[in-house]
Amino acid sequence: MTPEQLTARDYERRWWTLGVLCLSLVMIVVANASLNVALPTLVKDLHASASSLQWIVDAYSLVFAGLLLTAGSLGDRYGRRLALNGGLLIFGGASGLAVFASSSGQLIAARAVMGIGAALVMPATLSVLAHVFPPEERKRAIAIWAGFAGVGAALGGVISGWLLQHFWWGSIFLTNVGVVVVALIAGAVLVPPARDDHEPALDLVGALLSIAGLGALIYAIIEAPTRGWLSASTVLSFWVAVAILLAFAAWELHTAEPMLDLRFFRNPQFAAATSTITLIFFVMFGMIFTLTQYLQLVLGYRPLEAGVRMLPWAIVYMISAPRSSRLVERFGQRVVVSSGMAVVAAGLALLALSGLHANYPLLALSLVVTAAGMGMVTAPSTGAIIVSLPLNKAGVGSAVNDTTRELGGALGVAVMGSVVASLYRGDLPASAHAATASLGAGLQAASALPGPAGTDLAHAARAAYVHAFDITMLVAVGVALMASALVSFVLRPQVEHVDEVLALEAA
Repeated sequence: MTPEQLTARDYERRWWTLGVLCLSLVMIVVANASLNVALPTLVKDLHASASSLQWIVDAYSLVFAGLLLTAGSLGDRYGRRLALNGGLLIFGGASGLAVFASSSGQLIAARAVMGIGAALVMPATLSVLAHVFPPEERKRAIAIWAGFAGVGAALGGVISGWLLQHFWWGSIFLTNVGVVVVALIAGAVLVPPARDDHEPALDLVGALLSIAGLGALIYAIIEAPTRGWLSASTVLSFWVAVAILLAFAAWELHTAEPMLDLRFFRNPQFAAATSTITLIFFVMFGMIFTLTQYLQLVLGYRPLEAGVRMLPWAIVYMISAPRSSRLVERFGQRVVVSSGMAVVAAGLALLALSGLHANYPLLALSLVVTAAGMGMVTAPSTGAIIVSLPLNKAGVGSAVNDTTRELGGALGVAVMGSVVASLYRGDLPASAHAATASLGAGLQAASALPGPAGTDLAHAARAAYVHAFDITMLVAVGVALMASALVSFVLRPQVEHVDEVLALEAA
């Protein structure tokens, strides 16, 4: 089904359809971001070990990222609305099981199944959008979609914090069930079928290789901070992932109907957009991960209070992302995205200063600046990925966008988390051995010491974390500036006009 084949009724309801898609999307993103707040409660109620806590969080991301390309391809073949509804049912059912989990193993299994549902839902939302909106409105709709995708990450902490303050830990999953019911009922009325007359062949070998390769890569990234980036097991995991992904690339280049035609990366617009999405989510997820600990453990905010103090970021992001499409129409993707990354770098630099002085007003200003830049970057880059591909590949295009988000986010948490941990341990005096595991461990050890000794240890641990936080934010500044230069180079004027030609060739 193409936009030209939509009924007049479907066309009139397209903005309501977008509302259903955004509701489904926010649920998926919130589920990926909200569980961190509940981890202390899970230790108490489920007696979860440190390893179990890690996999309660990571099982979802591992399955989600590993299945995205395959799920997008299945949506292209069998229908995007079918993929959306099927994913919602799986996600809602697994959330219902998570509510009644009585052990960490049961919760890990439920989270993994939720990842299957999320992998079907997230590409379907963007590919249905691409079919419902005509080309002249598509970039604006994608900008709104991108705004909601980013806001979900910030809202996760607020929603979970409020629920945990008033109810039991299972409530953070029970809300998913309610959202799924609303999305399914509204979607039955508002989401039209989105299926092509030509059904692409199912690339089974490509699907299996992509699942294995992406799963191995995400697993290696997740485990690297714990096992060590240069440990034998980590290096082996990365080499296995690289070997499988190279086999996937070789297969896709030679099969008659590839799941992901790698020749799309010849398009400078597509290549720049995928690289930028990876780097901006590296910065975004790494920043949120380290900042959440700073707010709670250094400034002493409770989970809900910490989530509320992230709202300036969410509000500005929601405002800036939809408006970025007009900036692109006026100034072009190259100028807007490269400038947006420079604004992100400026915001991160302010964030480093706010960490040094424990100054929330300055921190709020840095969040506002950073969110404005991220909104300028993510929406145009997402739109560029979709418009660069043929419409019958909308599901795969959406999956490429989502996969680069997950890879960038996982790398951001792993790398920036490792940098913070290493700098934190290096800044502590030799006498503070009990505090070297983490800032949380340091504060617990300090609380067990009597008198000035405990106070001094807590002060030393917080000071070490603040210094590590500041340096890590400066590393993120470097990544943002590198991304700005990359976009400016790849989309330089002498090749900018080639993107339309290559897109037509690909179609």
